Amino acid sequence: MASGGESNSKRDFSQIQVITRAVSILRAIRDYGGLNLSQLAREVGLARSTVFRIVATLEAEGLLKTGNPDGHIQLGTELLSLGAAVRSDMRYELRPYLEELSLKVDETIDLSILENDHMIFLDQVARPQRLRAVSGVGLSFPLYCTANGKALLSTLPKEEVVRIIPEQFHPFTAMTITTREDLLKELETIRTSGVAYDKEEHTLGICAVGVVVRGPLNSTAALSIPVPSVRFYGNEVKLITALIETRDAINSRFGPILNTYSFW
Repeated sequence: MASGGESNSKRDFSQIQVITRAVSILRAIRDYGGLNLSQLAREVGLARSTVFRIVATLEAEGLLKTGNPDGHIQLGTELLSLGAAVRSDMRYELRPYLEELSLKVDETIDLSILENDHMIFLDQVARPQRLRAVSGVGLSFPLYCTANGKALLSTLPKEEVVRIIPEQFHPFTAMTITTREDLLKELETIRTSGVAYDKEEHTLGICAVGVVVRGPLNSTAALSIPVPSVRFYGNEVKLITALIETRDAINSRFGPILNTYSFW
Protein backbone atom coordinates (compact mmCIF):
# COMPACT_ATOMS: atom_id res chain seq x y z
CA MET A 1 0.00 0.00 0.00
CA ALA A 2 1.36 3.43 -0.94
CA SER A 3 2.02 5.83 1.89
CA GLY A 4 0.36 9.20 2.11
CA GLY A 5 3.59 10.91 1.08
CA GLU A 6 3.93 8.72 -2.00
CA SER A 7 0.32 9.40 -2.99
CA ASN A 8 0.84 13.14 -2.64
CA SER A 9 4.03 12.96 -4.71
CA LYS A 10 2.25 11.07 -7.49
CA ARG A 11 -0.64 13.53 -7.44
CA ASP A 12 1.74 16.52 -7.56
CA PHE A 13 3.65 14.98 -10.47
CA SER A 14 0.41 14.32 -12.34
CA GLN A 15 -0.72 17.92 -11.87
CA ILE A 16 2.64 19.28 -13.04
CA GLN A 17 2.52 16.98 -16.06
CA VAL A 18 -0.88 18.32 -17.06
CA ILE A 19 0.40 21.90 -16.83
CA THR A 20 3.45 21.04 -18.91
CA ARG A 21 1.27 19.41 -21.56
CA ALA A 22 -1.10 22.39 -21.61
CA VAL A 23 1.82 24.77 -22.13
CA SER A 24 3.19 22.64 -24.99
CA ILE A 25 -0.25 22.74 -26.63
CA LEU A 26 -0.48 26.52 -26.32
CA ARG A 27 3.01 26.95 -27.75
CA ALA A 28 2.32 24.64 -30.68
CA ILE A 29 -0.81 26.58 -31.61
CA ARG A 30 1.07 29.85 -31.21
CA ASP A 31 3.89 28.67 -33.47
CA TYR A 32 1.64 27.35 -36.24
CA GLY A 33 -1.16 29.88 -35.99
CA GLY A 34 -3.77 27.13 -35.55
CA LEU A 35 -3.92 23.32 -35.83
CA ASN A 36 -6.67 20.74 -35.95
CA LEU A 37 -6.88 18.15 -33.21
CA SER A 38 -4.96 15.43 -35.07
CA GLN A 39 -2.20 17.81 -36.13
CA LEU A 40 -1.93 19.15 -32.60
CA ALA A 41 -1.71 15.67 -31.07
CA ARG A 42 1.01 14.73 -33.53
CA GLU A 43 2.94 17.96 -32.91
CA VAL A 44 3.01 17.62 -29.10
CA GLY A 45 3.42 13.85 -29.13
CA LEU A 46 0.32 13.04 -27.07
CA ALA A 47 -2.71 10.81 -27.55
CA ARG A 48 -5.62 12.49 -29.36
CA SER A 49 -7.93 11.82 -26.40
CA THR A 50 -5.48 13.46 -23.99
CA VAL A 51 -5.15 16.53 -26.21
CA PHE A 52 -8.94 16.72 -26.55
CA ARG A 53 -9.42 16.85 -22.76
CA ILE A 54 -6.74 19.51 -22.27
CA VAL A 55 -8.05 21.61 -25.17
CA ALA A 56 -11.59 21.45 -23.73
CA THR A 57 -10.33 22.72 -20.37
CA LEU A 58 -8.29 25.52 -21.93
CA GLU A 59 -11.24 26.54 -24.09
CA ALA A 60 -13.48 26.73 -21.02
CA GLU A 61 -10.97 29.21 -19.54
CA GLY A 62 -10.89 31.30 -22.72
CA LEU A 63 -7.30 30.35 -23.52
CA LEU A 64 -8.21 28.43 -26.69
CA LYS A 65 -10.89 28.76 -29.33
CA THR A 66 -12.44 25.85 -31.27
CA GLY A 67 -15.38 25.55 -33.65
CA ASN A 68 -13.67 27.26 -36.60
CA PRO A 69 -14.92 26.23 -40.08
CA ASP A 70 -11.54 24.71 -40.97
CA GLY A 71 -11.43 22.73 -37.72
CA HIS A 72 -8.38 24.59 -36.47
CA ILE A 73 -7.88 25.29 -32.79
CA GLN A 74 -6.64 28.83 -32.17
CA LEU A 75 -5.48 30.90 -29.22
CA GLY A 76 -8.30 32.43 -27.19
CA THR A 77 -8.98 36.07 -26.40
CA GLU A 78 -8.13 35.63 -22.71
CA LEU A 79 -4.48 35.39 -23.73
CA LEU A 80 -4.71 38.92 -25.12
CA SER A 81 -5.51 40.36 -21.71
CA LEU A 82 -2.78 38.25 -20.10
CA GLY A 83 -0.29 39.41 -22.72
CA ALA A 84 -1.31 43.03 -22.23
CA ALA A 85 -0.76 42.68 -18.49
CA VAL A 86 2.74 41.27 -19.02
CA ARG A 87 3.63 44.08 -21.44
CA SER A 88 2.35 46.73 -19.05
CA ASP A 89 4.29 45.18 -16.19
CA MET A 90 7.45 44.97 -18.30
CA ARG A 91 7.25 48.63 -19.29
CA TYR A 92 6.70 49.68 -15.68
CA GLU A 93 9.54 47.55 -14.30
CA LEU A 94 12.14 48.33 -16.97
CA ARG A 95 11.41 52.02 -17.50
CA PRO A 96 13.88 53.21 -14.80
CA TYR A 97 16.68 51.24 -16.49
CA LEU A 98 15.88 52.84 -19.85
CA GLU A 99 15.90 56.30 -18.32
CA GLU A 100 19.22 55.74 -16.55
CA LEU A 101 20.86 54.35 -19.69
CA SER A 102 19.54 57.24 -21.79
CA LEU A 103 21.11 59.75 -19.40
CA LYS A 104 24.39 57.83 -19.36
CA VAL A 105 24.88 57.75 -23.15
CA ASP A 106 22.76 60.82 -23.99
CA GLU A 107 20.90 58.87 -26.67
CA THR A 108 17.44 57.42 -27.30
CA ILE A 109 16.75 53.98 -25.78
CA ASP A 110 14.25 51.47 -27.18
CA LEU A 111 12.54 48.47 -25.61
CA SER A 112 11.15 45.89 -28.04
CA ILE A 113 9.47 42.49 -27.94
CA LEU A 114 9.12 39.65 -30.42
CA GLU A 115 5.73 39.32 -32.14
CA ASN A 116 5.61 36.40 -34.60
CA ASP A 117 7.87 37.36 -37.54
CA HIS A 118 8.52 40.97 -36.52
CA MET A 119 9.27 43.01 -33.43
CA ILE A 120 7.22 45.73 -31.75
CA PHE A 121 8.47 48.82 -29.95
CA LEU A 122 7.09 48.55 -26.44
CA ASP A 123 8.68 51.63 -24.88
CA GLN A 124 11.14 54.39 -25.63
CA VAL A 125 13.07 57.11 -23.82
CA ALA A 126 14.11 59.85 -26.24
CA ARG A 127 16.82 62.44 -25.66
CA PRO A 128 16.36 66.10 -26.72
CA GLN A 129 19.07 65.91 -29.37
CA ARG A 130 18.73 68.04 -32.49
CA LEU A 131 19.66 64.99 -34.55
CA ARG A 132 18.21 61.80 -33.08
CA ALA A 133 16.78 58.40 -33.99
CA VAL A 134 13.17 58.02 -32.84
CA SER A 135 10.58 55.34 -33.67
CA GLY A 136 6.99 55.28 -32.49
CA VAL A 137 5.93 53.01 -29.63
CA GLY A 138 3.63 50.30 -30.98
CA LEU A 139 5.17 50.26 -34.45
CA SER A 140 6.50 47.00 -35.85
CA PHE A 141 9.81 46.49 -37.65
CA PRO A 142 11.46 43.51 -39.37
CA LEU A 143 13.75 41.24 -37.39
CA TYR A 144 16.52 40.56 -39.89
CA CYS A 145 17.88 44.10 -40.32
CA THR A 146 17.48 45.70 -36.88
CA ALA A 147 19.69 45.37 -33.82
CA ASN A 148 16.82 44.61 -31.47
CA GLY A 149 15.28 42.19 -33.98
CA LYS A 150 18.50 40.24 -34.47
CA ALA A 151 19.11 40.19 -30.71
CA LEU A 152 15.68 38.60 -30.20
CA LEU A 153 16.23 36.12 -33.03
CA SER A 154 19.48 34.97 -31.42
CA THR A 155 17.52 33.56 -28.46
CA LEU A 156 15.41 31.25 -30.64
CA PRO A 157 16.20 27.69 -31.76
CA LYS A 158 17.56 27.51 -35.29
CA GLU A 159 14.45 25.66 -36.49
CA GLU A 160 12.26 28.50 -35.23
CA VAL A 161 14.38 31.12 -37.01
CA VAL A 162 14.15 29.12 -40.24
CA ARG A 163 10.38 28.88 -39.83
CA ILE A 164 9.71 32.59 -39.39
CA ILE A 165 12.44 34.04 -41.64
CA PRO A 166 12.23 33.48 -45.43
CA GLU A 167 15.23 32.39 -47.49
CA GLN A 168 15.55 35.84 -49.02
CA PHE A 169 14.23 39.21 -47.92
CA HIS A 170 13.83 42.81 -48.93
CA PRO A 171 16.94 45.03 -48.87
CA PHE A 172 16.07 48.33 -47.19
CA THR A 173 19.55 49.72 -47.92
CA ALA A 174 22.73 48.57 -49.67
CA MET A 175 23.94 47.26 -46.26
CA THR A 176 20.94 45.00 -45.60
CA ILE A 177 21.54 41.26 -45.36
CA THR A 178 19.31 39.64 -47.96
CA THR A 179 19.66 35.88 -47.35
CA ARG A 180 18.71 33.68 -44.43
CA GLU A 181 22.06 31.88 -44.69
CA ASP A 182 23.98 35.09 -44.01
CA LEU A 183 21.62 36.00 -41.20
CA LEU A 184 22.13 32.63 -39.49
CA LYS A 185 25.89 33.17 -39.60
CA GLU A 186 25.49 36.59 -37.98
CA LEU A 187 23.19 35.16 -35.32
CA GLU A 188 25.94 32.71 -34.35
CA THR A 189 28.22 35.69 -33.67
CA ILE A 190 25.51 37.48 -31.72
CA ARG A 191 24.92 34.43 -29.55
CA THR A 192 28.62 34.41 -28.67
CA SER A 193 29.07 38.14 -28.09
CA GLY A 194 25.59 38.91 -26.74
CA VAL A 195 25.44 42.10 -28.83
CA ALA A 196 23.60 42.71 -32.12
CA TYR A 197 24.29 45.51 -34.60
CA ASP A 198 22.38 47.44 -37.22
CA LYS A 199 24.86 49.45 -39.25
CA GLU A 200 22.52 51.38 -41.54
CA GLU A 201 20.81 48.13 -42.55
CA HIS A 202 17.25 49.32 -42.01
CA THR A 203 17.62 53.08 -42.48
CA LEU A 204 20.47 55.02 -44.05
CA GLY A 205 22.11 57.29 -41.51
CA ILE A 206 20.88 55.27 -38.49
CA CYS A 207 22.87 52.62 -36.60
CA ALA A 208 22.02 50.70 -33.45
CA VAL A 209 23.29 48.17 -30.92
CA GLY A 210 20.98 45.79 -29.09
CA VAL A 211 20.97 43.14 -26.37
CA VAL A 212 18.36 40.81 -24.91
CA VAL A 213 17.14 41.24 -21.33
CA ARG A 214 14.94 39.23 -19.00
CA GLY A 215 11.85 41.02 -17.76
CA PRO A 216 9.23 40.20 -15.11
CA LEU A 217 7.32 36.90 -15.31
CA ASN A 218 10.15 35.32 -17.31
CA SER A 219 9.44 37.62 -20.27
CA THR A 220 12.09 38.48 -22.86
CA ALA A 221 12.75 41.82 -24.54
CA ALA A 222 15.42 43.63 -26.51
CA LEU A 223 17.11 46.77 -25.25
CA SER A 224 18.71 48.89 -27.97
CA ILE A 225 20.38 52.23 -28.61
CA PRO A 226 19.57 53.73 -32.03
CA VAL A 227 22.05 56.44 -33.00
CA PRO A 228 22.57 58.68 -36.04
CA SER A 229 25.56 57.23 -37.88
CA VAL A 230 27.59 60.44 -37.43
CA ARG A 231 27.57 59.79 -33.65
CA PHE A 232 27.82 55.99 -33.85
CA TYR A 233 31.06 55.22 -35.65
CA GLY A 234 33.93 55.69 -33.24
CA ASN A 235 31.65 55.55 -30.19
CA GLU A 236 30.68 51.86 -30.39
CA VAL A 237 32.70 50.83 -27.33
CA LYS A 238 31.09 53.47 -25.11
CA LEU A 239 27.59 52.54 -26.25
CA ILE A 240 28.12 48.78 -25.94
CA THR A 241 29.73 49.05 -22.52
CA ALA A 242 26.83 51.08 -21.13
CA LEU A 243 24.28 48.79 -22.78
CA ILE A 244 25.87 45.63 -21.35
CA GLU A 245 26.07 47.18 -17.88
CA THR A 246 22.34 47.93 -18.04
CA ARG A 247 21.56 44.45 -19.35
CA ASP A 248 23.51 42.87 -16.50
CA ALA A 249 21.73 45.04 -13.94
CA ILE A 250 18.33 44.01 -15.32
CA ASN A 251 19.24 40.33 -15.53
CA SER A 252 20.65 40.31 -12.01
CA ARG A 253 17.16 41.27 -10.88
CA PHE A 254 14.97 39.15 -13.15
CA GLY A 255 17.36 36.35 -14.15
CA PRO A 256 19.72 35.87 -17.14
CA ILE A 257 18.73 34.80 -20.64
CA LEU A 258 19.75 31.17 -21.00
CA ASN A 259 20.87 30.09 -24.48
CA THR A 260 20.88 26.29 -24.44
CA TYR A 261 20.56 25.44 -28.10
CA SER A 262 23.54 23.25 -28.96
CA PHE A 263 22.94 23.19 -32.69
CA TRP A 264 24.07 26.79 -33.29
